[in-house]
Amino acid sequence: MATSRGCKGWAARVTCLAVLCAMAVPASAAGGGGGGRSGTAPGESDKDYQAAVGAIKAERYAEAIPLLTAYVARAPADANGENWLAFAYRKSGQLDAAFDHYGKALAIDPDHRGAHEYIGEAYLMAGNLPKAEEHLRILDRLCFFPCEEHSDLKKAVAAYKASTGVATAPTK
Repeated sequence: MATSRGCKGWAARVTCLAVLCAMAVPASAAGGGGGGRSGTAPGESDKDYQAAVGAIKAERYAEAIPLLTAYVARAPADANGENWLAFAYRKSGQLDAAFDHYGKALAIDPDHRGAHEYIGEAYLMAGNLPKAEEHLRILDRLCFFPCEEHSDLKKAVAAYKASTGVATAPTK
């Protein structure tokens, strides 16, 4: 690790670790980003992918589904494509298809923060709080520093508990 070379002393090591972690955090988009692996997503140059992302951002989920279905058929190893497709299905109320594609995204990239957040939200829609909390715990492990995906799912779990009258465990 880089902290052993050029980062001497406790304060310098903490600073180096923070810089290394910041460089390793990938930029994320609302539905597709947040993956655990870095690099340019294959879909960034695909016209169907781009049109689908535009449709999702405009909340035209049904329009995005066939575009992303065609895209993931061409790019079956793109976790972001699977995550966007699952997101569109979830927002369209098609939870079975959403769970299928979130599962595919997580099989491709088990550390995909966006997929963990959104599958957790899908589990809340399905009334499965324990599975949502399981993905919240995974995000807690993946997000060494606070991350949006963890914060958003944590808020969704709290709102779900408040709306269903489920008692929240006291914090330490």
